Order: sequence, then structure tokens, then C-alpha cells
Amino acid sequence: MTDRGAPIVIRDVSPGRPGGSPAKGLLGEPTEVGATIFRDGHGIVRAQARLRRVAPDPGADVVTELRAQMDDRFTAEVLPDSIGRYEWVVEAWTDRYATWCRDLRAWDAADEDVEPEFAVGAQILDDLIEAAPPALTDRLVDASSALRSLSCSPLVRLGAALDDAVLAIAAVCVDPTDHTVSPTRSLRVERPRAAAGAWYECFPRSEGGFARGVSERLEAISAMGFDVVYFPPIHPIGRTNRKGRHNALAANDSDPGSPWAIGSADGGHTSIEPGLGTLEDFDRCVATATRLGLEVALDYALQCAPDHPWLAEHPEWFRHRPDGSIRYAENPPKRYQDIHPLDFWCPEPHRTELWSACRDILEFWIERGVRIFRVDNPHTKPFAFWDWLVNGVLDRHPDVVFLAEAFTRPAVMSELAELGFSQSYTYFTWRVTAADVRSYVEELTWGPGAGTFRPNFWPSTPDILFGPLRGGSPGVFRVRALLAALLSPSYGVISGYELCESRPASPLNEEYHDSEKYRIVTRNWDQPGSLAPFLTTLNRIRHDHPAFLRLDTIRFAPTDHAEVVAWTRHDPTGRPPVLVVVNNTPDTTAETAVHVDAASLGLPAQYRATDELTGESWTWHDGANYIRFDPQIREAHVLVLMPLPEDHRP
Repeated sequence: MTDRGAPIVIRDVSPGRPGGSPAKGLLGEPTEVGATIFRDGHGIVRAQARLRRVAPDPGADVVTELRAQMDDRFTAEVLPDSIGRYEWVVEAWTDRYATWCRDLRAWDAADEDVEPEFAVGAQILDDLIEAAPPALTDRLVDASSALRSLSCSPLVRLGAALDDAVLAIAAVCVDPTDHTVSPTRSLRVERPRAAAGAWYECFPRSEGGFARGVSERLEAISAMGFDVVYFPPIHPIGRTNRKGRHNALAANDSDPGSPWAIGSADGGHTSIEPGLGTLEDFDRCVATATRLGLEVALDYALQCAPDHPWLAEHPEWFRHRPDGSIRYAENPPKRYQDIHPLDFWCPEPHRTELWSACRDILEFWIERGVRIFRVDNPHTKPFAFWDWLVNGVLDRHPDVVFLAEAFTRPAVMSELAELGFSQSYTYFTWRVTAADVRSYVEELTWGPGAGTFRPNFWPSTPDILFGPLRGGSPGVFRVRALLAALLSPSYGVISGYELCESRPASPLNEEYHDSEKYRIVTRNWDQPGSLAPFLTTLNRIRHDHPAFLRLDTIRFAPTDHAEVVAWTRHDPTGRPPVLVVVNNTPDTTAETAVHVDAASLGLPAQYRATDELTGESWTWHDGANYIRFDPQIREAHVLVLMPLPEDHRP
């Protein structure tokens, strides 16, 4: 809290919380900082932000002037030049010289005798000389001397007092008289992948492991334009209580088990399932992915199969029943007999040992070149643990990205984002009507969590097959992929999505029938009707139009059909705007008018609309434009809007 003994009040400093986790910024994008600043009386207040990188390596102070806005709000944009954690404060003071000059003008305009005031102005300048940049002190000394010079006429001395150059120097001198500093805030600047990217989830065991088919599959994933290939857990899978196909409690000898049942006699979280290959094979896979322009993301699941070495080595790290047995993971009425949860609140010193061991898992894989982690069920672990772990890792390795797999209450998801998770899974999977999609995206873009909660849209996951995708047509799969890819800066699909795998476990169960979580799946990736070309086009559009990699460029456009949703992307760098129009019920015909405000997009009354999906072009105009969606022809338009060529203008 601001010192109440000071005449200047600094409050509502943003972004960030005093003493809290760092606010979020992205390298290459300015971060707006600001505060409400005022003082008693009529003195002119100046303010600045002082920013300094503190991790992973300390840097020099960078000072940015805060400009006064409406209602005593002072703001500025800061643009750090490297990733890492920064600390910053707001500093404010009274510009006594500018205040004195303002009053001097008023007295002079009223024909008051201003000559007695010159000594006051000279004294203020004398006070500021020590605070002035060394190269500018001579100018202040000269001005002070001119104000005191009795050999100069009052008019000359008045001109010296009101010299714009002197006023500019005085404005940047931090006057120590009432210099006030806000509590320190933190800002973490992350690389762009922390907010934007196209993800593809791939089970290595279904592709033959790291020594064989995974590298070939990486070629196809890269060719589709994805940025990240995410592997579910690659560690040894427990034998005790191993799950069979369809999540059966009894497994036969050929069942591989769930990858999330981590740990066996072959090792734990820093080992690889023998059927997938060796650590050296994994290293070669990472190198191949890097060569192809892909980043590898690993699952970080803090739980243990009954055979995990930790159960024998550290039984104190687990929850025990009164009879001494270790509890299975539970979500009543469900029981997960193939895994045991860790007890993150076990007594000291065991708690520190456990937390450190969990950190060491990340350090192990970071050392092997992994910089992205999809964190399994973080909402079931303590917030204090994530605050300690995530921020500690990011201080040492600022290029690491954490994706929170937390399908839970909004407040909990928001808290995880506040604690440092780079991005999160979302409710997009369950937002299936056009109205729900629009309202959810507007909430993410402009709601209270905007700027902290970074979404990652997945139409489905290995656990969740919901809504129109259940038994859905290829058109439905295309529409859900398009919505995810062109509404959210980050999105992802699971292996098999391009083949429109759509059979649910049952009419009431959200899961897939015969889920890949419990079996090895062999697919014909070249079968007719694959959506791989369509996904390739979506990723190419995202690459060609960077506005799709930001949330704040979205503006929804009105349509006359309840299930046709339209939005524009206006690129702040000057690229042409893009209009996306989607028939959210692609198996039915839809006709509508889309209402476009051409002037707000910087367009003339008539303009060219060119479809990125088909290459077709039309002449459109300000206001309502007719569209018809036929299931046999198209489900969507992605229209680049540009002025008509000179020879086509009316």
C-alpha cells in the first residue's frame, strides 16, 4: 500500500499483484502498464515505470514515462527485449518546475508582478540539478543563472523561465521532495509459443515407438503444418492392476495398459517404456522433430502405478488408509486401481523431498531438449506446489511452456493461470451452438481473465468425445477444427481426428469406444476422405495471417441465421483483414446475410473477398452480403478482404 504520509497516492497498479505471481507478457508484444496517480492540491504529477530483468540473469533498469490519461490514470507500453522475469515499480513525483511555470503564466497573464517569483524558480532548478542526467545539467545551471540575473530585463528572465527545453529536462528529473514508489510487481515475458501454436497429440506406441515409426509420423505431422507434437506419457507402464481395453479392470497379456499408469520395474518418470525404445532413441526423435520444425511436448503426470519404484523407496510420499494400505486414485464413484496419487502435503521433511523429486523430473527432460509440458490434472495438486514449481522452473528456463489440462471450475482454472501456467485447456469442447461459441470467445477475449488465461482449443481429447462429433460427419469434424484453429491462438487435435473417428463408448458416456488410451491402434493414414489436407490448409492460413495467433483481433459480425457465426480478424500490423463465416450445422443448408462494417476494417464501400479455402473471389460491399451454405459444397468461408483492383472499381 502507498505510504499514507506522502502527498502522492499510487493505486490500482497493473498488471500483476503485489507479492503475487508474475503477470504475463510475450516477447515482441508491448505490455501496457499503468496506475491511478494523484496528489492533494494542484501540483502537476509526473510518473514513470522502472523495469528490470531479475531472472534468469539480472539486467539493467529500463525507464519508461507514464502518460496521463483520463481520471488520473497514467499508462505506458513497455517492450522488454528478452524472455524472463522482470520486476517493476511505478514512481511518481510532483513536477514542481512545471507547476511553477503554469502558475507564472497565469500571474503574467493577469498583469501580476512576476519578478519576485524568479528566485523561486531558480531554487527549484537548483534542487533538480543533482537529479538531472549529467549531459543536461549545464542547461539547468544556465537557466537558474538567467532567472537570478538582475542585469536581464523581466521579459528576458520570463522567457528563460518558460523555455520549452528547460521544461522538458525538468520533467524527467525525479524530484526527491515527494518521490513516491509503488510496491514491486513482477512481469514474466514468455516466448510466443506460450500463447500460440498448433498441437497434434500422438501416441508413440501406436506408431511403432521411437526407434521405428514415430519419426515417419513426424514427417506427416510437420507436413500438415503443426507446431507441437504432444506425446502422452512415454514412461514404463505398471503391471499391477493394469487396465485392459475399454478401461476393463482385468487386462490380458497383450494389453499395453494406460500410459498414465506410470512406473514399473523398468523405472519411473525419468525412464522410457521399453517397448518404445531407449532414451537415445527418444533423443534422436527430438532431433528429428527439431529438424522438421516441430517441438516435442511431454505429458507431466504426477501419479504412480503400484509398481512405481517410489512406492517401495518412499512410501511416505503416498496417502495411506488406517490399515496401512496405499489409497488408489479416486473420483467417487470412480476408482483408478492402476494409479496411486501422491500426498503433496505429507509431513516435513518428506514434503520437501517429494516436491524436489517432482521438480527433478522436469529438469531431467529439459536437459534432454524438451521445452513444452502438458500437465495432467494440475487442479488436483496444491496451488502452493505449482506456484513454487512453475515459477522456479521458469526462472531457470524461461523458454519452457506449461499447458494445464484442468477441466474444472472457472475460478480454479483462472488461479492456475495466475500461478504461471502458460495456457490451458478450455470448455470449447462443450460449446457447440453458435451462440455458446461466440459468448465463450468474447468472455476469453474481454473478460476478467483476459491477458492471464491463455486458451488452447481442442475439439476432442482421448477422454472426451462430445456433442456433434459423436457419430459426426466429416463436415462436422471440419467445422469443429476450423472453429478451434481460427478462434484460438492455440489449438490441437488428437491422432485419428483427421480420419473422423467418432464412435462413442455408449449413448451416455463421453469417452471414445475402444479408446487409444488402453490399446495400440493401427491406422491407414492414406485412406480416402482424410482431413489431413484440410488441417494443412487451416495451419497455412494461421501462418499466413498472424492475426489468428492473437485473441484481441477478434470482432464478431452479425448474421441473420442463429447457427451461422462470423467474425473478423483485423491485423494491427497492416495486413488485410480476414472474415470467417461458418455454418455451425454443416449437415444442413443455411442461408444468411453477413453484416460487415467496411469502414471499421479500413475498407472502401466495395471490396474484394477472396476465399482462402477455395481461391474463389467475389465483390462485396458495406453492410449485408448474402451467403448460402450447401452441405455438398462448403461449410465455411475464410475471406481475405481487400480493395478492388483499380480497373474493377466503380
